Amino acid sequence: MPRLLDVSDDVRAEIGDDEADRLLAGENAPGGYDCTSCRTPGDTTQERTSTVLFVGDETAVLAFAHSGCLPSQVVRVAEDQLQGAVQAVAATEAAGAAVPAQAGAPQAVLGVTSGLVLIEGELHPALVIEPTGPIARPGSTVPGEGGDDFLPLLIEQGFMPVTALTEPPHTLPGWSVLLAMGQLHAVLQPGTGGAPSQVAWWQAHQPLVVTEGWRTAANKTHTVLVFAAPAGSIGRQPREDLLRDALDKAAANGRLVAAAMPLAGT
Repeated sequence: MPRLLDVSDDVRAEIGDDEADRLLAGENAPGGYDCTSCRTPGDTTQERTSTVLFVGDETAVLAFAHSGCLPSQVVRVAEDQLQGAVQAVAATEAAGAAVPAQAGAPQAVLGVTSGLVLIEGELHPALVIEPTGPIARPGSTVPGEGGDDFLPLLIEQGFMPVTALTEPPHTLPGWSVLLAMGQLHAVLQPGTGGAPSQVAWWQAHQPLVVTEGWRTAANKTHTVLVFAAPAGSIGRQPREDLLRDALDKAAANGRLVAAAMPLAGT
């Protein structure tokens, strides 16, 4: 039976036309599945379904998601994270946290907080990203001389140090924030090795709910401000005024970087 599958050009290029056609014809696609984004059941015979291909250095895993949750895409992950990647992300205990894609000690996860930040008299939708522990460079199990390589790694990626929240940060080319059906799914970065597709730098183990005010502001500006700080700098603040105070303190102490990213989705 034909399946209601969305197979993006990037996914088709990875798996080949023959395999893509077999999926669409229902030969190799399941009927029921658990959505790789929201973790609830889906049915490829009854509802539009996206093919999501997780690709490592040597192997690949094809997963399925409700089209309303995620678009069909290629997500590149480290080879050692690929086996059971979907299950590992779903099992992450910290709400809205995932294993850093580009670096770090395996036990560290990225906590993400959304909020509105007032800059130059205008409220900006923002994400604040803070690891649960020190981050080391790829291939190393020990952070650098400063005790944490999180900010240096982000600065190398194009994030800029922030000493005061007096103006919005510059846009970081190739990065974006993925919002689908009004919920936050991922922060995407450019693919490596000249790959045309983006890869997930951070991905929620289940879609994160944002406030109506945050969503309205994001849809108005089509831009999200992304702030990042080392572990222990911000914390999980229950109110936006407390979040702003923590951001100001981190900036004054030289422990904050930021970038503006276009909004993908609505």
